[in-house]
Amino acid sequence: MSTIKELSNLNGRVSIITGATGHLGTVISETLAELGSDLILIDREESDFSTLTFDLYQRWGVKVETYSCDLELPNQRKELISSVVNSHEDLNCLINNAAFVGTSELSGWNVSFEQQTSETFSRALEVNLTAVFDLVKGFSTTLKNSKGANIINIASIYGMFAPDWNLYEGTAMNNPAAYGASKAGLIQLTRWLSSQLAPQVRVNSISPGGIFRNQEKEFVKRYESKTPLGRMATEDDLKGAIAYLASDLSKYVTGQNLSVDGGWGVV
Repeated sequence: MSTIKELSNLNGRVSIITGATGHLGTVISETLAELGSDLILIDREESDFSTLTFDLYQRWGVKVETYSCDLELPNQRKELISSVVNSHEDLNCLINNAAFVGTSELSGWNVSFEQQTSETFSRALEVNLTAVFDLVKGFSTTLKNSKGANIINIASIYGMFAPDWNLYEGTAMNNPAAYGASKAGLIQLTRWLSSQLAPQVRVNSISPGGIFRNQEKEFVKRYESKTPLGRMATEDDLKGAIAYLASDLSKYVTGQNLSVDGGWGVV
């Protein structure tokens, strides 16, 4: 019988993380590095790879590679896939974390429904959904031939539930239609992929609740009052879910959407 330590050990494995230098991407990278996985970090060209790479190597001693890629652009996605596949025989874990989010400063995004634009809607779907489809398809052959292969898609509670608009009343915050639509699509894509890529590759998603990032005080107060655990999430709250789904701790789990929401979805 395997021990928990053995099941969670990622030594010798390689994990790909998109949106790697962002708040959540950094925590995901740290979690997998702590478990022993070598890392391939992907983010946009202007991202600060050097600080994250240095910290990961200093703390955990894992190998870290970085690739600049704007996942909105199909040609860059194609080049990324080719570069990674040609340089790696094994890819054990793919975490699709990059996304257009509710704080993105885009025209036609953080505005009223009447002002939201189909152009921005399409751009969000390109990053949040189409890019995931392309990356999974491009890496699937290598994943299928790798030990413990799995994919984790970072979705959202807003892929499961409609927004409570009372939370946003009187604030500058919003919840664009494209965000929820793309995250709902990602959860269903997760299910579809889990049956398509089985039994060689497990595919699951994580739906975080609202993560505290110094939002307006009134929003935070309202959000916390609706959450059974009485607070917004922190990035650290996602570590356990990532460690579980990325490792052999969950080797008989696929096609699942794990809510890490402080109980938001039960009330």
